[in-house]
Amino acid sequence: MNRTFVFIFLTFILIAIDWYVWQGLRLAIRNLSPLTQRWIGGAYWGLTLATLIAYVGMQLLPPDYFKSSTRTFIVAFIAIPYLSKLFAVLILLVDDIRRLLQWIVSFVFPSAAPVSSETGESTIPRSQFLATTAVVAGAGLMGTFAFGILSGAHDYRIRRVKVPLKNLPKAFHGMKIAQLSDIHSGSFFNKTAVKGGVEMLLKEKPDIAFFTGDLVNDRAVEVRDYMNIFDKVKAPLGVHSILGNHDYGDYFQWSDANAKTRNLADLKKAHESLGWNLMLDENRAIKVDGEEIGLIGIQNWGAGNFAKYGNLEKAYQHTDQYPVKILLSHDPSHWEAQVLPKYKDIDLALAGHTHGMQFGVEIGKLKWSPVQYRYKQWAGLYEENDQYLYVNRGFGYLGYPGRVGILPEITILELVKA
Repeated sequence: MNRTFVFIFLTFILIAIDWYVWQGLRLAIRNLSPLTQRWIGGAYWGLTLATLIAYVGMQLLPPDYFKSSTRTFIVAFIAIPYLSKLFAVLILLVDDIRRLLQWIVSFVFPSAAPVSSETGESTIPRSQFLATTAVVAGAGLMGTFAFGILSGAHDYRIRRVKVPLKNLPKAFHGMKIAQLSDIHSGSFFNKTAVKGGVEMLLKEKPDIAFFTGDLVNDRAVEVRDYMNIFDKVKAPLGVHSILGNHDYGDYFQWSDANAKTRNLADLKKAHESLGWNLMLDENRAIKVDGEEIGLIGIQNWGAGNFAKYGNLEKAYQHTDQYPVKILLSHDPSHWEAQVLPKYKDIDLALAGHTHGMQFGVEIGKLKWSPVQYRYKQWAGLYEENDQYLYVNRGFGYLGYPGRVGILPEITILELVKA
């Protein structure tokens, strides 16, 4: 009953948004020819009807009715127009609030009411300028998101970072690490582009490779079509991986608990089939020319409401002999919550999770994304008291099948003696 009520209520809200924006659009195009106005009106209501049908279908059909990638596109098809309309609504509200205040003033002080120069009657006209601004802004935002799907989703970038470590053994000086994170294979729609991204990584010839979680959106089956691409990720010192919050299937409506358990087991087998060494709250030595450093890998641990499956205390045991320790932990909030206060000798942590929200600005030293208001460490290299954290921006995408400003990343870290 509650779900039905929410569905009806949200449908009403969406229709109200459509109607409100239409009032602004009508005003913005009123000086165009009647034929042009009809074409624009038809396009507006045609798109609106299509998005509403998609929304109703998503609510009525079972979650597994669509493939994950198809579902992602349907959600984007619904969300992008309404986010754009909400942006337009905010601008239209500015004028409507102004008009309301004018009406209140005219009601209290009739002599102060504005007078139309044509009729001499009291009027409070809506500003055509603001209506046009709202329409242009909304359309511009929609165009930006569309461009992010067509151009940004698979515009992979190599990011090279040097990490100076004081106790780094000589044999590891210049060691090249490749990091992938947040593949989200269930969202992919361009297999050729994904293959191209993996080939970019292989051309770097890394000594070792790490994957820091979220191989799928929810279900292990999502990675099936991409196994023959990601199994090409190889390195002389191996590929080592961990789980992210999405890998546990916590956000999917399973038929029963056993189905969820089987899904996680299947996902672990997928890591094995890829040739990746999945680390579940454990550590291992990385050896080069008789010297070694420690690699620690934990299950997902996130601050706030995110799952805390990982056990760093367990994974950290018996690592005293390693002069340098590298931690793989999916969620960057783990670094400040546990690593910095309790594990002063973990030299470098590698994370992902944030995706840089797949939206933002990175131009020179200017780096901004809305996700920074949720995560203090959200993209790039961070340092505190000789401890480092690198947050990968993600290889894939989730929810919105594109990227604007914050592009998909393949990280190449070089360890150097400080």
